[in-house]
Amino acid sequence: MRRFQHYIDGKFEDGTQSFESLDPATGTAWAEMPEAREADVDRAVTAAHKALHAGAWPAMTATARGKLIYRLADLVASNAAKLAELETRDTGKIIRETSAQIAYVAEYYRYYAGLADKIEGSHLAIDKPDMDVWLRREPVGVVAAVVPWNSQLFLAAVKIGPALAAGCTLVVKASEDGPAPLLEFARLVHEAGFPAGVVNVLTGFGQTCGAALTRHPKVAHIAFTGGPETARQVVRNSAENLASTSLELGGKSPFIVFADADLESAANAQVAGIFAATGQSCVAGSRLLVEASVKDRFLAILKAKAEAVKIGSPLDMATEVGPLCTNRQRELIGEIVARSVAAGAELVTGGHLPATPGFYYPPTIIDCTKVKAPSVERELFGPVLSVLSFTSEEEALALANETPFGLASGLFTQNLTRAHRMIKRIHAGVVWVNTYRAVSPIAPFGGYGQSGHGREGGLAAALDFTRTKTVWLRTSDEPIPDPFVMR
Repeated sequence: MRRFQHYIDGKFEDGTQSFESLDPATGTAWAEMPEAREADVDRAVTAAHKALHAGAWPAMTATARGKLIYRLADLVASNAAKLAELETRDTGKIIRETSAQIAYVAEYYRYYAGLADKIEGSHLAIDKPDMDVWLRREPVGVVAAVVPWNSQLFLAAVKIGPALAAGCTLVVKASEDGPAPLLEFARLVHEAGFPAGVVNVLTGFGQTCGAALTRHPKVAHIAFTGGPETARQVVRNSAENLASTSLELGGKSPFIVFADADLESAANAQVAGIFAATGQSCVAGSRLLVEASVKDRFLAILKAKAEAVKIGSPLDMATEVGPLCTNRQRELIGEIVARSVAAGAELVTGGHLPATPGFYYPPTIIDCTKVKAPSVERELFGPVLSVLSFTSEEEALALANETPFGLASGLFTQNLTRAHRMIKRIHAGVVWVNTYRAVSPIAPFGGYGQSGHGREGGLAAALDFTRTKTVWLRTSDEPIPDPFVMR
């Protein structure tokens, strides 16, 4: 059984406790993971705090920081195949996706490496003749980066990259559900030559590790990706240290198809939006809103594609849908699908558990047009698509926005003026038009409402890891006048 370690203050070490990690394709243990408790967390945060204020890191120029991040990017690229295999083994995410995604993760580090010496302050045209005033952007401090198991190297990069570019130090908590690739990534951080304490990587459970990290008095900012309920606890914890937060949370994204859309292309995008990554994506297009006049035709295309999906070993490049990460998630999905059907929703395809080992669940489509089904409202985090229909643009918008979430959305139409009208009125942080699930380090990403706040990607993310310092310089040689009058 393979054994992994934490990375704290430039050293690899065991945790206070350990736990087994299961291979989702078989349901059997394959690795032993270190479990961080409060003492481990405290040492990691203390190391990050020390590295922020003393030693090589704060003395480094922004350009030198950028060169270190470039080196890390090159190491990620050259080790992408190894990291992908670990992520697939530990989370069940198919190798076909992890290979491509992790190779592209290197581009996020390259983007922020180039940005490191381009974060600028500004001069203020102040209204006082004997003063020069300017703003400096400085690192916000120690960052607690809490990363989920799905797409974890990508979701870590959009936190680690901009935080390092801004000059921060970090403690990264990998999810206890599949932490192997992030713990292995720490070896690349070490090899790149970052000073000890700048990046620390550990894993553990919410109550004994996550809570200790997010309420630690030396943490200045919490960058969290996960579910809304956990986010609420993170925000409560941040009341202890008054840390700022950026929250990238869940979604129940609408996928809107008008009658004039290219239905074949839209169907391929819908497959990508809900069945890729076995639906375990915060931007999953899990609510299909299709114009009533083409609903039957579109569902027939989609049903055929869903039933043709190849389910198999996540380590096989031919596999298109692998297992879910955990059995508890599979049980939850099965329960909600059953409740939706009991409420009157029509099962178009899927909805049954395969008689094979592992945590598999098939691509499932539920027609919920005539009923109020739980699957329409709940984020399932699995390959389940709920279908609704509309007859007008206004109805489509009403259905799209009928959710407390607002992370992503898809819009399929050939009508340019309609597209612009819809883009303005859809309540979501991302609108994909005639495409879906496209990302880039250049483009900010984030949501509205219960999908969180703050942005990951682009310059906006780097600025989130800075704070401004206002500098006042008096330019007069005359004595300061009346000290009892505010200048």
